Amino acid sequence: MAPSKNTRPSPSGTKRPAPDSDRAISPPPLKRKTQAAISKSAVANFFTPTSQKAKDRTTWAERAPGDDSGPTLLVAKYLPENPDAGVRDTAVKRQKIAAFDLDSTLITTASGKRYPDDPADWKWWHHTVPGRLQQLYNEEGYRVVIFTNQGGLTLHPDPKAKAPKSAKNRVPAFKQKCGAVLSQLDIPITLYAATGKDIYRKPRPGMWTEMKDDYDLAESDIDRENSVFVGDAGGRTAEPKGPGAAAKDFSCSDRNLAHNIGIKYQTPEEFFLGEQPRDFTRDFDLDNFPFAEEEEGGGMRLEKANDQDILLFVGLPGAGKSTFYWKYLKPLGYERVNQDTLKSKDKCFKAAADFLQQGDSVAVDNTNADANTRSQWVALARKHQVPIRCLWFKTPLQLCEHNATVRSLNKGLNPEARQALPRIAFSGFSSRFKEPKVEEGFQDVVPMHFKFRGSKEEYDIWGRYWV
Repeated sequence: MAPSKNTRPSPSGTKRPAPDSDRAISPPPLKRKTQAAISKSAVANFFTPTSQKAKDRTTWAERAPGDDSGPTLLVAKYLPENPDAGVRDTAVKRQKIAAFDLDSTLITTASGKRYPDDPADWKWWHHTVPGRLQQLYNEEGYRVVIFTNQGGLTLHPDPKAKAPKSAKNRVPAFKQKCGAVLSQLDIPITLYAATGKDIYRKPRPGMWTEMKDDYDLAESDIDRENSVFVGDAGGRTAEPKGPGAAAKDFSCSDRNLAHNIGIKYQTPEEFFLGEQPRDFTRDFDLDNFPFAEEEEGGGMRLEKANDQDILLFVGLPGAGKSTFYWKYLKPLGYERVNQDTLKSKDKCFKAAADFLQQGDSVAVDNTNADANTRSQWVALARKHQVPIRCLWFKTPLQLCEHNATVRSLNKGLNPEARQALPRIAFSGFSSRFKEPKVEEGFQDVVPMHFKFRGSKEEYDIWGRYWV
C-alpha cells in the first residue's frame, strides 16, 4: 500500500503524522556566531601540511638538585633553524656571560596585569630588548642566558592535591610563552627556571652552576670583568616624588645573585635605557660580617664558672648555638641536650637529669624563648642543687635565616643533617620571646654576639647570599 499523504517515514523506519497544512511551521534555528579565541595564524597553521610547518626549535629538560628529591629546574634550550647553528655556537668557547631575569626585565604582561592571563599575554619590556640581546650574541661574543625564579610552577603536581585546575596547567602555558620569546630572539640561548626553594632558586648559585656545566665552562674560563647579570630585583628604595617616581623593589635577589657569582649587576633601566643607578638597601648585608682570622686562644670563649652547672641557651634557630657548643663547650666537658635530636621536651629533661646525677655539666641547646619554658629548667637546677646560667644569643632574625639556610643547603656545614626551616620557625620564636632576666633564677645572663667561626674555605660558602 502506498503511504498516505498525511504520513512520512521517520528516521527509525516508523511512520509518524505529517504536520497539518494549516499548522504554523517553526522557522529553522538561527546560527549563533562561534565565540572562540582562535587567531588567523592558528587557523592557517592548522591547514598547513606537516612537512611545511615550522619546527619548534626549543627543547625542554628537567633537573633535580641531587638530594633524592624530584626535579625542580626547568631548562629550555633554543637553537635557530640554521642546521649549522649548534656547531657554530660551540666552535668557540664564549667567556663573557650576559645573564638576564625574565619577568619585568626582558618581558612584561601585555594586559598590564601583574600576572599573565594566558601564554600570549606578554610583550617586550622595551622595544630595544630583542635587538640588544641579538647584538650581544652576534656582534659582541657573549653567551646569553636567562635565570628566572618561577615559584608558581610545579613540574609534577600531585593529582590528588587540592589546587585549582588552572594551577596544575601552568607549566604548559609557561613553556608556550617561553617558546615564543626565544623564537623571536632567534639566537642560541638557554633559559633556566627554578620552581622550588632549593639550591636553584635565586640568589643561590645553582642555576649558574648548571649553566657552567652545560657550556663546559670552568671558573677560570669566565671573563667576570665583562660579564653581567640584569634583573629588576635590586633592592632599590622607593622614589615617591618627582618625574622619576618609582616603587621599592620587592627584593634584592638579582643583585645578590650577581654578588654570589662575582659579576656586575645592572637593573633593566641601567642596561637597556642607560639610566643612572638608584639607591638600594639590603635587609641583611654580608659587608657587616667580614671574614677575620680567629685570635690566638680561640676567640670568644666562655669561662667555666662552676664545677657543675646548667648552661641554658636562648636564641632563634640559626643563631649559632650548636656551633658554639661543639667548638667551645664540648671541650670543657659539657653534655648537650637538644630537642631536635631527642624529639621531645620530656626526653630533654630526662637526659639532663641523668647527666646531672652522673656529676656532669649540661648545655641545653634549645631556643627557650619564653620565661615559662625557662622556669622549668630553673626548677630542675634547684632540684639537683646546681647553678644555672643563661647564654642569650642575640643574633638578628635575618642573620639567623641566613645561617639556617646555609646549613641546610651545604652538607659540609651541616654535620647533623638539619633540614630547611619554614619562616614560621623564626616568626614563632619572635612572637613568644621574652628577654631573659637574672630575676628568673639565673646565676647570670651572658649576651652572646654572633661571629663567624670557621675556615676561609667555609666562609667562602657562608659569605654568599642564600635567602
